[in-house]
Amino acid sequence: MTLEALPAPAADTQLGAHVDASGTSFSLWAPRATRVELTLVALDHSQHNVDLQPCVGGVWSTHVEGVGEGQLYGYRVHGKWDPATGRRFNPARLLMDPYARAYTGGVDYNGPIRDHLAGSNFLIDTTDSFSAVPLSVVVAPTPPPPPVTRRPMADSVIYELHVKGYTRLHPQVPEHLRGPYAGLGHPAVVDHLVSTGVTAVELLPIHHFVSEPFVVGSGLTNYWGYNTMGFFAPHEAYGSVRAPGAQVADFKEMVAALHGAGIEVILDVVYNHTGEGGHEGPTLSFRGIDHAGYYRLSPDNKNDYDVTGTGNSVDTSQPGVQRLVMDSLRYWVQEMGVDGFRFDLATTLIRDANHHVDQDHPLKAQMQSDPVLKDVKLIAEPWDIGPYGYQVGKWGAGWSEWNDQFRGYVRDYWRGHTSGVQELATRLSGSPDLYDHGGRTPDASINIITAHDGFTARDLVSYDRKHNDANKEHNRDGTDDNRSWNCGVEGETDDEAVNALRRRQVRNLLATMVLSFGTPMITAGDELGRTQVGNNNAYCQDTPISWVEWDDLGAWDEVREFTSRLLALRAEHPVLRSTVFRHRSDVRDSRGIPLGRYDLAWLNGYSGEMTTDDWHDDGRATLGMYVSDASEAFVSWFHGGDYPLEITLPDLPWGSAYRIQLHTAAADELPGPDLRLTAGTVMTLPPRSVVVMCADLPTRTSRSRKSRA
Repeated sequence: MTLEALPAPAADTQLGAHVDASGTSFSLWAPRATRVELTLVALDHSQHNVDLQPCVGGVWSTHVEGVGEGQLYGYRVHGKWDPATGRRFNPARLLMDPYARAYTGGVDYNGPIRDHLAGSNFLIDTTDSFSAVPLSVVVAPTPPPPPVTRRPMADSVIYELHVKGYTRLHPQVPEHLRGPYAGLGHPAVVDHLVSTGVTAVELLPIHHFVSEPFVVGSGLTNYWGYNTMGFFAPHEAYGSVRAPGAQVADFKEMVAALHGAGIEVILDVVYNHTGEGGHEGPTLSFRGIDHAGYYRLSPDNKNDYDVTGTGNSVDTSQPGVQRLVMDSLRYWVQEMGVDGFRFDLATTLIRDANHHVDQDHPLKAQMQSDPVLKDVKLIAEPWDIGPYGYQVGKWGAGWSEWNDQFRGYVRDYWRGHTSGVQELATRLSGSPDLYDHGGRTPDASINIITAHDGFTARDLVSYDRKHNDANKEHNRDGTDDNRSWNCGVEGETDDEAVNALRRRQVRNLLATMVLSFGTPMITAGDELGRTQVGNNNAYCQDTPISWVEWDDLGAWDEVREFTSRLLALRAEHPVLRSTVFRHRSDVRDSRGIPLGRYDLAWLNGYSGEMTTDDWHDDGRATLGMYVSDASEAFVSWFHGGDYPLEITLPDLPWGSAYRIQLHTAAADELPGPDLRLTAGTVMTLPPRSVVVMCADLPTRTSRSRKSRA
């Protein structure tokens, strides 16, 4: 059955609760409702109901005199109960305002939170849900945080972190601030980010979220936050002050502290689904306002059409839903000071009314043309689980994308599961096979090795198998495609040779990511040796399994120092962070005279450039990446073999001499940076290592004597 087209709110309509001099106006988009009640809740939990009036575009509105900041409220939406046509209106459900700036209270999962009786998903339950659901909070506007100078994506280093887990165990943060937004803004935390070389933090979801009934029933909780219920509200539990709405000021103060250190704030946003799950789940907001208006439905309109794996998918083909997303994005930029967004399961957002993927989707077009969003970072997780959901490389100019092909290959390369180095060159050069088209640049590729889902870097080199028993799903959850290598021992060990190899492998992974063209994203704690003890799906672990451990880093402190030096090298040398796709071409000076070198070339370690035979050598595990501009040149050697390998440093036009700037091997395996190695020098690459060298580029050709290093 085809549902009627739903009207969109007028462009000048303010939705949500807005305080003015005499009271507060309330507006809700509920296009198929027959009546909408505003329920004002006093501190003693007494209720007062006010009817909203229908307006154009499916909007219901009212103005209540004398109501101001801190007022608690919800909505009761009346209409037909007819699940066969996507109508599940039930005024016994007190509903959260989708536009509320804050919420207070939690969900009682044993209470009457479903709109239907226990025996049937399609028989209405008229028990009132008032005592079992969160309440919306009226928030008065306050000034936004001071802005930060936003860096080009090519110059950025993104650091993905969890607001609570990052500071929960931090010894220098006062105990009452460990976990809240204020903890992330603490000087000791900000100093670590700056000294590491981070330019932007990407926060796991901070939009107000709830847990899932089956997770709560297992005695666990939704820790990651990918279960949003409010697209305008900072998550209440991360506030440091237990007063309704105080979390808004806390969030702004955190942003101000990060901006003060030059660090941008990117939000991981979940507009693709909500915390209500499928229609058999709780009715907390959207489903009760208009099930078919907010969610994608199956052809019979009775069931949810799920391309997210969560039970529901938000229907962004509806103009009213597009308006919701756009208003939310603008709010976080203009009022909360946010500098960018990473869109979870972004493909869901560009599906049309028939659920087909449309890269010309109107919502995507609005994002790219909106003046408020023109300078912010837009990052797609370019897939969902529906038909044709895998859209890596297809998002077009103005977008960056999580590059899972980079992640998969680089993991395979360092564990010795690749044939040759052709794809290594492709990934190092910014994945031009995916992004070198349509005016896109290498920074379209967000180069990732790890992320919140999956192994940490330490676990990636310590476990061959997932160990998710703590999740109470009999180790069935989480991916089995980890592409990990435990270096010979499963899990933690006292064998120092194994531990040294593991730290070396983490340095190799980090170096490959940072030296590749594109934008690197580090997962919080990877530089500190954070472990989840083999859990690769810690979404429900609000425990030390997920929290960053700051004390007693031991030998992993060398990885932290290495990460800082690696990122400092990238920051100091623009040639290492290309803004264009580099190809093998002669570099010329301002007069057009050839300088006799190349802006990108691949070296074989014995004769200069890679030959056809080298590229087709499936046993090759070594590649030199040469990059240069008018002022400097670098050669980075990537050697994935488990054996030492002699190479000959190439002569002009590549360079007349070289100095090692950084390497992943042990300190005594290679010369220091003060030693000038002339072209022709035979140098030994240690097993499983990355070596970065700067090249001398004299103005005239000179042959150099051969030596050994």
